[in-house]
Amino acid sequence: MSKTDKTAEERLKKAYEPARLAMKYHPFYGGKIEVIPKCAIRDFQDFAIWYTPGVAEPCRDIQKNPEQVYSHTNKWNTVAVVTDGTRVLGLGDIGPEAGLPVMEGKALLFKYLGGVDAVPICLNTKDPNEIIQATKWITPAFGGINLEDIAHPKCFTILDTLRKDVEIPVWHDDQQGTATIVTAGAINALKLVGKKMNKAQVAMIGAGAANIAIARVLVTSGIDIRNIVMVDSKGILHPSRTDLKEKYPEKWDMALRSNAEGKTGGIKEAMKGSDIVIGASRPGPDVITKDMVRGMAGDPIVFATANPIPEIWPWDAKEAGAKIVATGRSDFPNQINNSLGFPGIFRGALDVRAKTITDEMCIAAALEIAKTAEDKGLTEESLVPTMDDWEVFPREAVAVGMKAMEQGVARIKINKKELYETAESIIRRARGMTQLLMKKGCIRPPPA
Repeated sequence: MSKTDKTAEERLKKAYEPARLAMKYHPFYGGKIEVIPKCAIRDFQDFAIWYTPGVAEPCRDIQKNPEQVYSHTNKWNTVAVVTDGTRVLGLGDIGPEAGLPVMEGKALLFKYLGGVDAVPICLNTKDPNEIIQATKWITPAFGGINLEDIAHPKCFTILDTLRKDVEIPVWHDDQQGTATIVTAGAINALKLVGKKMNKAQVAMIGAGAANIAIARVLVTSGIDIRNIVMVDSKGILHPSRTDLKEKYPEKWDMALRSNAEGKTGGIKEAMKGSDIVIGASRPGPDVITKDMVRGMAGDPIVFATANPIPEIWPWDAKEAGAKIVATGRSDFPNQINNSLGFPGIFRGALDVRAKTITDEMCIAAALEIAKTAEDKGLTEESLVPTMDDWEVFPREAVAVGMKAMEQGVARIKINKKELYETAESIIRRARGMTQLLMKKGCIRPPPA
């Protein structure tokens, strides 16, 4: 075996190691999250306060003034993670039960990174109207809704309808979350290679919920929509793609407004001459090839965000000349992953009791993510913060909370200092509690 082959084999072995360990650790712990008390229980007499008869008084108070539910209950800090299991990671339509490990993982990240209590809600229906109705029914118990892994195009209708009909934040992480972190990464990547947002040529591989939302937020942040070339499974979007007109209105809108050069063809043609390629398509490798990267403009930027395997392995993209490479994985440099966005964004939205999460709130978070990385020192392999850079989350929370108040969608007003101190304290507590439970043996060490 040559040295090159051995290196490639070692890289692949390392890349697949998390999957191997996941099959051991998940059954060992019997899941990743649980519910534990947050109130003092000094003796059994305290249950007269926390339950009957004492609990009747908070109930009456809420009945008189429904906003008091935020004071008397954990609604203010609780989010439902809602899915139908139709587009789970890169696995596709695997169903609600098979999607539950992902939703539990999401809840774990919510708590550890943002101090948010999240509950997986896996619905046994694929009907968008039933998903909308079921989500409406559960909103009294939650301060926010995180829609997750729902196939397009119905995910657009579900999000838009719920945002219009309910008065708590409803967010689709595959749309708004992905858009936030990709925008943050794109801002810093273009800065590093000395290219301007409004001049950058952008190839987008995949035209699902993620890339449609990414395009929208990128454009609001300064990218010229005419410089975007988007590709779906049938090729580049352009005005002659009338097959999109009836069934995929969001893609049809992109076909009409983007691709000023009138490019046709597939991924190779879309990437030719581009400054940055954003992959949010099917798992790789080899969805994007070395030859495609070689055809890009000078100092090319490659965001290969498909999970669990990126569209191109980072080392292959680098060997083909990519200046900056990012993926959605935590085991490679430059993780462009929603986990940097949703915990801090929801922290900020919940702390001001926001009624919604606007695109402007997402952009505020993206700018703060980018600024956090810049403050630490931008390099080609540190484009955005990592999950270890915990300070990014309270900073995002402040940016989002301030923007919510500015836009008039916050129920309460808090000054910037208090907003930061609140977010920091809640996040520190969540992390500290996990570490304490491990130290005391309440959370066992994983098997060797």
